[in-house]
Amino acid sequence: MRSVSVEQRRARLARRHRLTAATLAREPSDIAASMRALHATDPATVHLSVRARSHGLTPADVEKALYDDRILLRMLAMRRTMFVVPVESVPILQAAIADPLAAAQRRTYLKYLREAVAGDAERWLADVAERTHRELLERGSATAAELSAAVPELRTQVDTAPGKPYSKPTAITGWVLLLLGCEGLIVRGRPTGGWTSTRYTWAPRETWLAESPQPVEPRQPVETDTARTELARRWLHTFGPAPITDLIWWTGWTRTQTRRALSAVDVTEVDLDAATGLILSDDTEPDPDPEPWAALLPALDPTPMGWKDRNWFLGPHGPALFDTTGNIGPSIWVDGRIVGGWAQRADGEIVYRLLEDVGAHARAQIDAECESVTTWFGDVCAIPRFRTPLERELSS
Repeated sequence: MRSVSVEQRRARLARRHRLTAATLAREPSDIAASMRALHATDPATVHLSVRARSHGLTPADVEKALYDDRILLRMLAMRRTMFVVPVESVPILQAAIADPLAAAQRRTYLKYLREAVAGDAERWLADVAERTHRELLERGSATAAELSAAVPELRTQVDTAPGKPYSKPTAITGWVLLLLGCEGLIVRGRPTGGWTSTRYTWAPRETWLAESPQPVEPRQPVETDTARTELARRWLHTFGPAPITDLIWWTGWTRTQTRRALSAVDVTEVDLDAATGLILSDDTEPDPDPEPWAALLPALDPTPMGWKDRNWFLGPHGPALFDTTGNIGPSIWVDGRIVGGWAQRADGEIVYRLLEDVGAHARAQIDAECESVTTWFGDVCAIPRFRTPLERELSS
């Protein structure tokens, strides 16, 4: 079995994740395509991930791609997580991830709704969702509050933990919007605030995408197995070589589903320091060694979140940089490995701490990155949605 060293994996990461000076992009859509998807649970992550991989792109450039040109789209996908993806990838992700997710979420919601509404809960939920979608079609766009005012059933209260100390009845507005989004009927439009805002308007996907310069049929059919095979192939190009367990974790598929997806992909097994990894058979040549590089990546950036096994680039630094549920905070990278963390203080200052010695040249690159990030933020302060030990300490 051929061996792929840690150094070779780091070289592939550097170039394919566009983290070297020679691979920086000029369009947000190119970055999203290279990474397959940009984590968007925290709105600031999308913009900061683009900044780290581009020639001078600003938040306005990302907003233009999302809301004016509409060549990027927010959608719930892998592991029920929000991502920003290229429009051309929507049919693949819809069939491979979103449609099965919608079915699973519907089953979960119906379990609670059968205790909260009279009659046929499934028919009731379908009617509420249809009326909500129709309301959006008539309005063109609306906030969740506007929709719940127009469709009173959205304000139905459901208690998912009756009798528990943490019991808190909540309205089903978010449930219905999540289902409609997973089913490919609606999308998150422009936020009601700035680029760090988590409050969005909603719009019908068909009208939203129809205004894109690169329109994609919102319900263009793709067979599930075909879509999963293509998504696995794309992931391996960006994140391979890697063990199958990393792909299982990234997609949220079962082992059976993952093996079925890979059965139609031409892959070769390789040795990754005593672990067995997979690589595309037509992509086995080592990437050239990149020039020395350093990068400040944001919390939840798609690079560190692309693998379950992160030892080969993370080392012993996990406890300082991850929260208790597996979300990474802002990280500092040098030549394919994490060497520290950074944070933004309330006054806008960017501060960092190295967790290992990197030498004078790399430190100078890191200092230059800090200056670049400070200028890029301007007067905006963006606290990560998920706080990690080192980020909390540095920002205090």
